Amino acid sequence: MQWLGRRESSNVEDRRGMSGGGKVLAGGGVLGIIIVIVNMLLGGNGDQGIQLPNLQEQTQATVLSPEEQAADDKRAKFVKVVLADTEDVWGKIFSESSEQYRAPTLVLFRDRVESACGNASSASGPFYCPGDQKLYIDLSFYQELQNRFNAPGDFAMAYVVAHEVGHHIQKLLGTSEKMQRLRGQVNEEEYNRYSVKLELQADFYAGVWANHAQQIKTADGKSIIDVDDINEALTAANAIGDDRLQKQSQGYIVPESFTHGTSAQRMFWFKKGFETGDVSKGDTFNSPDL
Repeated sequence: MQWLGRRESSNVEDRRGMSGGGKVLAGGGVLGIIIVIVNMLLGGNGDQGIQLPNLQEQTQATVLSPEEQAADDKRAKFVKVVLADTEDVWGKIFSESSEQYRAPTLVLFRDRVESACGNASSASGPFYCPGDQKLYIDLSFYQELQNRFNAPGDFAMAYVVAHEVGHHIQKLLGTSEKMQRLRGQVNEEEYNRYSVKLELQADFYAGVWANHAQQIKTADGKSIIDVDDINEALTAANAIGDDRLQKQSQGYIVPESFTHGTSAQRMFWFKKGFETGDVSKGDTFNSPDL
């Protein structure tokens, strides 16, 4: 992705040098596995269990070397540019429907953070909290994608940001509230099926963003996105499907417990969004295939 020297969003709270405060979620044992599988990768959001009980407090903060800090700062600049691109794209899409886009705020944190959805640690992965309309990202997740999940490349992280912004689009369009109303009305297995539809729609919206972002040009007239970037996003989507994560963590797959979709489903819906660029084509809730 062509991002150096381009506009950075100002809708950012940098809390990397601050204490998260309060009790922090630190996964351990089986519950820690649940955090990783359910919340960690591309799409944990405030409707899906950020507030988990009976977890150990984590007080030790990560201390970065000067070299690590410089690398972290570079990643911060990158996600700010990606956020700016989402503002441009979704602002244009909303304006075409005579609506005003209200951009979310990106919160950069290290180790732990407080949100309107509760306290979270970096083990929760990137998430969107509809309660305060903010995206939360510990930039160490950039390294997790590359080293642990074999999803290298800067556009893999761009996909993460775009997916979380997709949850913000759902908040603006009222989808998040509909999901919240389902709690208590359906059993856990049925709610998980709706959760999968919600997450796949966020993947679709990430693809829609990538489609429109192709039209953004650098100073020398090049598109900021190329084919290799899209392949990086698809690699990331493939790496974090529920089936693949469950197979890696426990050796077997439990489809009834899926909350984010299979690798194939995540790739399909991102690709559909990218190929169509049409928000109206992403009704995962009424898709006969889900």
